[in-house]
Amino acid sequence: MEDREAVKDEQETPAVACRGVTKYFEERGGEGRAAGWSGWFGRRARRRITAVDRVSFTMPKGEIFGILGPNGSGKSTLVRMLSTLILPDAGEIQIFGRDVVADSLAVRRLINRVSVDAAFFKKLSAWENLSYSARLYGVPRAEARERAVAILEEMGFSEGKIDQPVEALSRGMQQKVAIARALFTSPALLLMDEPTTGLDPVSKRQVQDYTLRVRDRHGATVLLTTHDMDEAERVCDRIAIIHRGRFIVEGTLDELRERVGRAGASLEDIFIELTGKELVELDEEK
Repeated sequence: MEDREAVKDEQETPAVACRGVTKYFEERGGEGRAAGWSGWFGRRARRRITAVDRVSFTMPKGEIFGILGPNGSGKSTLVRMLSTLILPDAGEIQIFGRDVVADSLAVRRLINRVSVDAAFFKKLSAWENLSYSARLYGVPRAEARERAVAILEEMGFSEGKIDQPVEALSRGMQQKVAIARALFTSPALLLMDEPTTGLDPVSKRQVQDYTLRVRDRHGATVLLTTHDMDEAERVCDRIAIIHRGRFIVEGTLDELRERVGRAGASLEDIFIELTGKELVELDEEK
């Protein structure tokens, strides 16, 4: 009985659970006394910025959850907290029941992250970069090569380019290499922070298709941040709209359509409708 209950609890544990998550950053004041100088020694005052503001949401296993918002809205800061790169100042984050602060090492074994600013050894080839990552994760070299080629080919990356220096590859190809690197460990949770920003339409579609296949084939859970309305509508099971660090609405596309009372509305229509009303109210609160 206890074993069955333990299995049931494990199955019901959400992939991600955020409760009241908040993150602050400090910003130096501008030039001049009126802009924030204090004291006789000209010490510049600091201003606290709320990057993520009391965000709460859960993700069931196997879901693709999209966070939609403009640059500076708090998307990347939230992803960095989920991936244990920075700590929340308030609230709680759990990944498959493990706390990102108290059990960060266990969390890191369950996740991987793809960001718009993926870093590489630019003078080395794509394969040399991937091989280095494979060694870090303990993936045998031959297996890593086979796995990397398979992933890249599915995204339209020819095997012949895998031995070319990264600096010689296009932005789209570099991003595909970053995705292959993230999938070496078959993560239970894949954090994709604006993975298609700057890509051409064909590369963008290939990355989106592969994201869907990762979820469908391997049951991976995916959190995707984007400011691309079409991408969020095409890929995501549920969508949250974030503004100034706070979720203003969350739900499936049909639920968001119901929210604005417009059956068949595009996500862009919904975004404009909601931001025209709710962002004004949120700004007035602040």
